[in-house]
Amino acid sequence: MDFTFSEDQIAFREAMHSFFAKELPLETIRKNWETEAGHAPELQARIAEQGLFGLSVPEDFGGLGLSDVDWVQMTQELGYSALPDYVVDTAYVAVGLLNALPAGHALAAQLATEWLPRIAEGSARVAVGHPSQKLVADADTADLLLLAHQGELHAVAGSAVKTVLNPSIDLSRRLCRVEWTPSTETRVLDAAAAAPLWEDALNRGALAAAGQIMGQILRMLDISVAYTSERKQFGKPIGSFQAVKHHLATVAVKAEFAKPVLERAAQAMASGDPARGVHVSHAKLACGDAGWLAARSGIQVHGGMGYTWEVDLQIFMKRAWVLDAAWGDRAFHKNRVAAHVLSANAPLGAGKTFI
Repeated sequence: MDFTFSEDQIAFREAMHSFFAKELPLETIRKNWETEAGHAPELQARIAEQGLFGLSVPEDFGGLGLSDVDWVQMTQELGYSALPDYVVDTAYVAVGLLNALPAGHALAAQLATEWLPRIAEGSARVAVGHPSQKLVADADTADLLLLAHQGELHAVAGSAVKTVLNPSIDLSRRLCRVEWTPSTETRVLDAAAAAPLWEDALNRGALAAAGQIMGQILRMLDISVAYTSERKQFGKPIGSFQAVKHHLATVAVKAEFAKPVLERAAQAMASGDPARGVHVSHAKLACGDAGWLAARSGIQVHGGMGYTWEVDLQIFMKRAWVLDAAWGDRAFHKNRVAAHVLSANAPLGAGKTFI
């Protein structure tokens, strides 16, 4: 089995990295965080031109029709660039829900036909209110909301809901309480039919959060290394001191061990592995642990100032913290892993990694 990414996948990731480096320098991120929306609306059209919103949209609807494995690279770039949640929620989680709607269902077909082309061209935002989450990210700016009511799946126009903003330490993260009225007109699927779709939506949301955390770890490392090269004590850069090197090397090792776990989870999602949920939970936990270590170490090598607004580290640190709690907290994901590992005849060991 070939575990390497293709040349096209690598080239696309490099292109997106260059694009975000140009369009989202740190000063722009700071400026966006200080606005009421937390991000620049005009950025959406420029991202769409790069094909990111159409990554998972089928080719028949104007997209690229790519898989979760392609997304695992993109989410790392989104994390490295501190891009707001609406991109992943719309282009990955919501598109995954729309793609999974049953064929032959009138309302489902209408939703896909109307919204998938608009998502691909970057003219629509879709917010996802998963049953496990009380708050909905970017609900106040969404054109369409896919919401849960007693396990059912409902599609509601953005103009038909009332949103109440809930502040977050991540100023780009627009978390809202959504007030709306369920009806037969808004119901797309009943609870039984919607259950597997909600399950995979949770998995994709958690996988995307893990990928973004990995990108934020790499950015925190870059920021910390740059700082330790410039900051001097006793006439030498503090990065030359062994203790400082050890802190950052430990973060790098932790991240390297988390990467294959993340990529394995993406492969499980793409292949429809029956155990994909436990692989996603493993990835979320591994990346979350590495993210907390990167944040703590970054604060320490910055002399305790890493949390302050003046230091760039705080942008990525706060994003990593809030994403660690999104799409299932640590207790949820630990319980999923424990249930799998402790089950009778659990498929464990090197020979069971890929089945």
